[in-house]
Amino acid sequence: MKRTWAWPAVYLLGGAAVATARFLDGSPVGAVVTLLLFLLLAAVFSPLAFPMSVGAAEARRRSAADGRPVVYWRPGCTYCLRLRLRLAGRARRLHWVNIWRDPEAAEAVRAVNDGNETVPTVVVGGRPHTNPAPAWVRRQLSAAGS
Repeated sequence: MKRTWAWPAVYLLGGAAVATARFLDGSPVGAVVTLLLFLLLAAVFSPLAFPMSVGAAEARRRSAADGRPVVYWRPGCTYCLRLRLRLAGRARRLHWVNIWRDPEAAEAVRAVNDGNETVPTVVVGGRPHTNPAPAWVRRQLSAAGS
């Protein structure tokens, strides 16, 4: 699945433009702070913030083999981003499924959330958990031996 760099590029270009304007107005410190803020936004919204997504069927297959949770997510979801950031490096050990790129995944999420595409929905051992606490997800990873 192709991952997009469009929004991070917009943040980088916009940040560079605003920082340049601040620098030319005689505020070099403000320019640096602005540029750092936009760089942070670009990093958070980049494909680097989330591990590569796989399809729902592949995620279920991998989870059955290694016992690791499956996380259904979508771009722009602040709760998904919160989960990802709180898990830090452990997030790469989960199986991430982007529901906007996989209709089967979106249907699976709707099926367990009263018709709503509420994410993150984390599936552990075949049981879905909607918007679980990051600490709970870390414990599930530990239990899976990851």
